[in-house]
Amino acid sequence: MKYLGLDYGSKTVGVAVTDATGTVIREIEIIRRQKEKTLRRTCARIEEIISSEKAELIVIGLPLNMDGSRGERAEKATAFGEMLARRTGLPVRFQDERLTTVEANGIMDEENIRSEKDRKSHVDSVAAAVILGDFLNSGKDRG
Repeated sequence: MKYLGLDYGSKTVGVAVTDATGTVIREIEIIRRQKEKTLRRTCARIEEIISSEKAELIVIGLPLNMDGSRGERAEKATAFGEMLARRTGLPVRFQDERLTTVEANGIMDEENIRSEKDRKSHVDSVAAAVILGDFLNSGKDRG
């Protein structure tokens, strides 16, 4: 099964995908938008990626508060996921994304991505890959 991972933010959506076996993860891109509430182009691009990659399940990072509670960002990510499920007909799962940005920054350190510009242009897609990896490692995809 092929999975699409999304790191949903107010102005960007990081995108990653697995291979057909659901084991190898690669970063795809960062979708940028001018305004938080303008999602039409973002959704259209995600639908294009789903089609070209033949994704069968969407995993969206759920930005819980450090105490595990749901705040405004988690509610927005949930609403976005519900909208994508309606638009695409694909199942959507959510993965706790606390500390994924920290992990993404560690990965970029390991990959020797040092400049601020390069880090900013990669962090969301790396975070999407981390979210997808955490989901696969959790075993949630099996049940």
